[in-house]
Amino acid sequence: MTRPIGAPCWMDLLTSDTGRAREFYTGLFGWTAGEAAEQFGGYFMFMRDGVPVAGCMPQQPGTPGADGGRPDTWGVYLSTEDTKSTVEAALAHGATIAEGPMDVADLGVEAILADPSGARVGAWQARQFGGLSVFNAPGAPAYFELLTRDYAGAVAFYRDVFGWAGQVLSNTPEFRLTALQDGTDTIAGIMDASGFLPADEGDRWNIYLAVADTDEALKRVIGLGGTVTEPATDTPYGRLAGAADRTGARFKLVGSR
Repeated sequence: MTRPIGAPCWMDLLTSDTGRAREFYTGLFGWTAGEAAEQFGGYFMFMRDGVPVAGCMPQQPGTPGADGGRPDTWGVYLSTEDTKSTVEAALAHGATIAEGPMDVADLGVEAILADPSGARVGAWQARQFGGLSVFNAPGAPAYFELLTRDYAGAVAFYRDVFGWAGQVLSNTPEFRLTALQDGTDTIAGIMDASGFLPADEGDRWNIYLAVADTDEALKRVIGLGGTVTEPATDTPYGRLAGAADRTGARFKLVGSR
């Protein structure tokens, strides 16, 4: 399955402990973990039924995260036809660049940036590796969402830099959401989080992973040494919950009601 340009096309985990991450996510989702590629800084892929579903990267010595300055986190990459042009547009619209653009062998061209509100997001220009190909199945991503205090600014940034033609799904003081859709599928969104993001937390992208049973998945999270950050709740979009892995990287779970 191919998503439109500008849509989330890959996700990876930046972690302080790749061994614990391997044990946790293979146990939780039934993924298998590939071998670390030393030429790519120890990067490896998680596979779902033999198909790449996520990457994993160790925090590098000497970086802020290596000494506790940057938390372990899941990251999202948006597809682009030209990473260099995307970076230029991002800079012109107030972003800062953390990494790249750089060639990743013959796989693609990557850049990591912080949008104007500080949320980390990647840009990926595919060559040999197109990224995600499975969605909305247990153990695969179901949705991606930016939580931001600058809702109007974020909508404009992702429109102007990544070409989002967002659809306003709700625009009330209690619930503002602009979504990126692919046909009838809502694949990503920008949420006004000014009313609920804690003061000590910055804007961020969330990943939602599909599971067959949300409550059973939360039991596995706890059994594997993770934590439940948000209890399971029935919503119009499915039974949602929040969790964190053994080192604190957060993600969402979504299953059938």
